[in-house]
Amino acid sequence: METITVSIRFEDNPTADALRARLPLTLSMQDLHQNEKYYYFDEPFPTNPERVGSIRAGDVMLYGDDCLVLFYKDVETSYLYTRIGRVEDVSYVQSRIGDGDLVVTFQ
Repeated sequence: METITVSIRFEDNPTADALRARLPLTLSMQDLHQNEKYYYFDEPFPTNPERVGSIRAGDVMLYGDDCLVLFYKDVETSYLYTRIGRVEDVSYVQSRIGDGDLVVTFQ
């Protein structure tokens, strides 16, 4: 299974702070819709969901209160997400991500 390491530019909010407090963090993420990787945590995060509309490759968001999502393609959505941040090197992520599961280390 492919493994990548990514750095995130964090938003200024409680959700981002809660994830930052867990770093470094290595997760086995599954693919969904060939545009995102996701991971469900056992414990909830604080949330402030919004209808984001347009998502860009490299966005890191929380779906619900426990699902971390790393987008690797641009997508339009009507779903609600809480913004966490953005991957600093989006081109690196896009070049390494396929449509299978992936181990991601966030730092």
